[in-house]
Amino acid sequence: MGRPSSPPQAEIRSPLWALPEELLLLICSYLDARALGRLGQTCRRLFRFTCRDVLWRRLGRLCLNAGFSALGADLALGVPVKERVKVSQNWRLGRCRRIPLLRWKRNLMPWMQLDGDYLYLSQAEDIHLYWLHPKDTNLLWYPQTVFSGHREDVCRFVVDNGHVISGGGDGNIAFHKLNGSFSFKILGHQQEVNCVDCQESIIVSGSRDRTAKIWSLLSGRAGQCLHTIQTEDRVWSIAISPLLSGQLITCLGTDFHRGAGVLDVFYETPSTLLSCGYDTYIRYWDLRTSTKECVKKWEEPHDSALYCIRSNGNHMIASGSSYYGVVRLWDKRQTRCLQSFSLSSPISSPVYCLRFSTTHLYATLASALYVLDFTTS
Repeated sequence: MGRPSSPPQAEIRSPLWALPEELLLLICSYLDARALGRLGQTCRRLFRFTCRDVLWRRLGRLCLNAGFSALGADLALGVPVKERVKVSQNWRLGRCRRIPLLRWKRNLMPWMQLDGDYLYLSQAEDIHLYWLHPKDTNLLWYPQTVFSGHREDVCRFVVDNGHVISGGGDGNIAFHKLNGSFSFKILGHQQEVNCVDCQESIIVSGSRDRTAKIWSLLSGRAGQCLHTIQTEDRVWSIAISPLLSGQLITCLGTDFHRGAGVLDVFYETPSTLLSCGYDTYIRYWDLRTSTKECVKKWEEPHDSALYCIRSNGNHMIASGSSYYGVVRLWDKRQTRCLQSFSLSSPISSPVYCLRFSTTHLYATLASALYVLDFTTS
């Protein structure tokens, strides 16, 4: 039997390895991503050393979408940070593959939720559950589960704590368990339920009938309306604060012109949230500083309404526009749009909903579901 392979003599004799490991880590902490990658190409031992997560975390926290929260917490444990930093460069430069995952014949206003390897997609009056293949961008052609219960199209839905809660054009709020058994249905509003949200034992809903309602999910009181809030206009979007205080804290902003409806709201933390709508602006609010004016805002460059918005809770924002299926990526540290992708040219369609992970972005249009795959080399 031959002797096991040993490192080349140049690696053994290199004075670099005479340094303590802590000092090597300190030296490498001054390198940027390109320099650190090139250092790892010099020999096998340095390649193994420079692949350590501890060397890439500092760079990952500064990257656009590398799976780190604003406080530096790692949200994608198990995936090497070096690989995430590499993919984040594709997000910044707009390098991706555009793939239509599903198409349908009728024009719809589909909503979507992403939960790990599962994708929930509303299709007319039903909600379909698809399994996403973990190693590529495919999904099973036939849904694993179909959630029914509405007589008209599903407007929006949420997946929370093992349940699917949906609001429909029939004015009903449907409640399903993820095992497929139908639980109950509430005649919630006099007109279509445009939006719903759920957290723990509370459901909130908003409707075209100019009301927002709070519902209980507690045993013995399930489906009971706890409170009705009268509004001055149709309610298009609604979200529960992560604090779940159960109180109306304030109204945001005072200088909106008539018709500047908010179409989507996304909480990043209990104190910070994003909003977008018909007036073409993305607004970033911080309840700790002011509720009268937003902290920062970004304008859609083509003066289009913004139908949906999402954030990774750190530097990146993704938005969906009302024309030509335009998805835009934004960096909070910049004032202008970073990248844009048109998914429906030459036929115009809004982007009704979008969701993303550290590697893929999913967008629903009137007649198709698209995925942008950023793992491309």
